Amino acid sequence: MTPLYLASGSPRRRELLTQIGVPFTTISAPIDETPLPDETAPAYVERLAQAKAAAGLGQVSGPAVVLGADTAVVLDGRILGKPESREHAMAMLADLAGREHQVLTALALNDGQRCLSVCVSSTVRFRPISSDEAARYWASGEPLDKAGGYAIQGLGAVFVTGLVGSYSAVVGLPLSETADLLGQFAIACWQLPAAQPED
Repeated sequence: MTPLYLASGSPRRRELLTQIGVPFTTISAPIDETPLPDETAPAYVERLAQAKAAAGLGQVSGPAVVLGADTAVVLDGRILGKPESREHAMAMLADLAGREHQVLTALALNDGQRCLSVCVSSTVRFRPISSDEAARYWASGEPLDKAGGYAIQGLGAVFVTGLVGSYSAVVGLPLSETADLLGQFAIACWQLPAAQPED
């Protein structure tokens, strides 16, 4: 079976791939994540996922499949990136409070012969958030490196009143779609560790 590489520094994506029983090696694939002029949010996340997979492929030798992924929180067509400061995070949470927003996660698999990608959209609804709550959440440290300034799998879960779509995609990797794409590269899920010989 062709070895799989995950071109991501995200511990959440590592956990999700491990959850479905797929062995992989993590590699770093830094790319420029600046949106292009007039680029739509779905096109943006898919382009970044493909770029990460391609950048990762350039770092390995021999047969390999590289998985790249990118997630964006989108409100009123505007991409909310990672907060740059406390004030930025507070403003994002104020914008998200009491409303629905979209979370787009794209993934791409590249083996040097072909690159297959998919973008998954989920809708998340937040309850109202007081400025005091937002300040306490910022103080926890969790929003700092999260798209949209929150983590649905962490402390930020208390803000979420509804989710339509894929929970794992909101966390960072849509597992059903990931399994489907892996299958197209002959990489199986639920790979069990080799049985240990009995004494």
